[in-house]
Amino acid sequence: MTRAEICIPRTLAHEGGYVNDPRDPGGATNRGITIGTYRNFINAKGTVADLKALTEAQAVAVYKSQYWDAVKADDLPDGVDHATFDFAVNSGPFRSATYLQEIVGAAPDGKIGPITLAKVRAMDPAWIVNQLCNDRMTFLRRLSTWSTFSKGWTRRVSDVRAAALMDATAAVTRGPDVHPVEAAELAAEERLAACVAALRLLANEYDPST
Repeated sequence: MTRAEICIPRTLAHEGGYVNDPRDPGGATNRGITIGTYRNFINAKGTVADLKALTEAQAVAVYKSQYWDAVKADDLPDGVDHATFDFAVNSGPFRSATYLQEIVGAAPDGKIGPITLAKVRAMDPAWIVNQLCNDRMTFLRRLSTWSTFSKGWTRRVSDVRAAALMDATAAVTRGPDVHPVEAAELAAEERLAACVAALRLLANEYDPST
């Protein structure tokens, strides 16, 4: 499975089904997709009824193209990708990207590129995850709707932090990914080296006078 296939369902689980809470400035929402987002990326003339009929596949497609890809999650380390992506869905890709950039010391322009990625990869992913989740909570506490949605937001960020830290730890334990072709070539080189060593040992032990 790709990282997107692992992380997007996690966020979908937090978003739930259709709601239209008058206290939520996003308005009518289904699977985390607001009516505004639905009209922007799925159907410009979409109605609330259309939004209610939103399929999981449609939601996943929007998450992938407008949030996951927007924060270059495929290029981020395991764990950092999930924390950055979920923050993007909840509070916008620009905000998520700028917060990540500020943490790693890149120019906070909201566009994750080679410089930001290099700085991210040079730092401990678990530390980045913790800092990003801390900063995300600080941002949420400043919102006027904090008193209304604080419990759900706190639980969500806590879950994201736990999953992202588990991902980061697993990646460190697993070590860097190796392309299958590179792995096969490495194995072949190791076998050849072992054969050469064995032949040398036999040559040293061989006594033609016996």
